[in-house]
Amino acid sequence: MNLTETGRFAWQGVTANKTRSALTTLGVLIGVAAVIILVAVGTGSSRAVQDSIGALGSNTLTITASASGSGGFPGGGGGGFPGGPFAGADTTTSQNATSSRAAELTMADAEALATSDEADHVLGLAPVVNATSVTATFEGAAHDVNTFTGTTPAYLAIDNTEVRYGSAFTDEDYTAHRRVALLGQTVAEELAGSDVSSIVGKMVSFNGFQFEVVGVLAEKGSTGPQDSDDRVIAPATSVQDTLSGYGALSSISVKATSAEDVSAAQNEVQALLDARHDVSSANRDYSVTSASSILEAATSSNETFTVLLGAVAAISLLVGGIGVMNIMLVTVTERTREIGIRKAVGASRSDIIGQFLAEAVLLSLFGGVVGVAAGLIGSRFTIVGVQPVVAPYSVVLAFGVAILIGLFFGLYPANRAAALRPIEALRYE
Repeated sequence: MNLTETGRFAWQGVTANKTRSALTTLGVLIGVAAVIILVAVGTGSSRAVQDSIGALGSNTLTITASASGSGGFPGGGGGGFPGGPFAGADTTTSQNATSSRAAELTMADAEALATSDEADHVLGLAPVVNATSVTATFEGAAHDVNTFTGTTPAYLAIDNTEVRYGSAFTDEDYTAHRRVALLGQTVAEELAGSDVSSIVGKMVSFNGFQFEVVGVLAEKGSTGPQDSDDRVIAPATSVQDTLSGYGALSSISVKATSAEDVSAAQNEVQALLDARHDVSSANRDYSVTSASSILEAATSSNETFTVLLGAVAAISLLVGGIGVMNIMLVTVTERTREIGIRKAVGASRSDIIGQFLAEAVLLSLFGGVVGVAAGLIGSRFTIVGVQPVVAPYSVVLAFGVAILIGLFFGLYPANRAAALRPIEALRYE
């Protein structure tokens, strides 16, 4: 019996009971679609994290205070830096403190890093002060700001942030403690509606303090539930005057001269801060993280997450294969007499095996094709805040596994059918 005849008999066997065949293929369909969609969700989540971290730049460093260590603070003082990049900022510290102190970063630390001749691989840096629980109000509209950042004009370049409407604040605004602000797209829309440019030049109240909006930032998008555009950036001096007080810095953002120089810049930063804080690598009271290291860790974590999602979906595909075998066993039992007649008129063992294997593969093939279509359609919708990204390998893998499942789970019923003796099969009622 040639392939054409085998296919024709297989098609007749599958379509003889359309409802049962449809329900059987449904299990394979769901399994294939689940693999494609869940892997797409994992890939999309990974892509979103990579884009979010990559937006910071591959050559950025973030210095934050750490409670893991403490040290003295010789030479840490200074009450201001006239004419320097941090002029006008309150950098109050204990000038002569040599005993243990709470872990903190100060404007003096930022100034030391910015002016040091030993930081050849540091292109720029910006101190960061974060104000919390800030509510913006404008002409009757109110919005709770997710992130309110006080910093210097250099921060925009370090953070790869652009101004879409208006202009950025200047060094003069910083040193003069001017109350000016840059609004993220979300904040601007919540306060001014769709015409976000109209708020430029207007006064907005933040917890009762009036700031002039000098610009609206370009959109950065969202990472899952985290909205990167729900933020405000203002001079650190004016933020300290009004919203945060003159305490320690939240962090210091550093930009290396290139992505290749990140390690060198990190070593230089650590050497300078170790000397200022009188600490060593064993008891540092600060930590330095790079965007590239965060990206590597996030990528590794998301790859594991994607594999787990794919494994869970593969279980449903396996269950679909078991359903195929179950139906094929039922089919063999129902068609015992037919098998006996075919063998009596000369059908060989390979003909019987080929027919029933073809039926099993046909069920899996149909389920695989429709499952791929369902998976591709389902991946076009946002799921749990993530825009799925279809991985081509998942489509090929899911479809291929569906066919292999048809072969694997159809082999036993096919062999069972071929093993029937013609006389016993003909006597079967």
